[in-house]
Amino acid sequence: MHPPKVSTFDVAARTNIDNKGTIRQVEEFRETPFGLYMSRAMVNRPTAHWMQTWLLPELGLAVTDWWWNPGHARDQDFYLDLCEIGRDGAGRWVLTDHYLDIVVRTGRDSRVIDVDEFVAAVAQGLLGTAAAEAALDRTHRTLTGLAEHGHDLDAWLATRGVALTWRERP
Repeated sequence: MHPPKVSTFDVAARTNIDNKGTIRQVEEFRETPFGLYMSRAMVNRPTAHWMQTWLLPELGLAVTDWWWNPGHARDQDFYLDLCEIGRDGAGRWVLTDHYLDIVVRTGRDSRVIDVDEFVAAVAQGLLGTAAAEAALDRTHRTLTGLAEHGHDLDAWLATRGVALTWRERP
């Protein structure tokens, strides 16, 4: 089992640094009162060629819209990472993944995945009790909100004062 993945979003440098230290150029960052939007190419990934993500610190969510390569499309509209989002001493956005994820299929359902990773991380002490409890709370709150709004992410987020805007697909 791996420690929690940590990603850094450096708006000034226009980069996204993953947990392995790989630096990727970002085409667009947009800061709003409720979060940070990032849009960038996926390099050397056979399944997808573009990703756009919203970091929503107050909700403990990173919402991603993947642009799949032909033959790799997945039956999902949004991929939600349950996480902690903050800022480091240099003002960069920092995301710490808490293993649990939610796949949203608009108007149909929302499903929690990677529960096995979450349980293993907690059992091995990689995710502390407080972080695990926060992740579970966020998961339940998010699933409840989505279900109450017909599994429509935008409708639920609107009740929280959040309006996500996305790059248009070519």
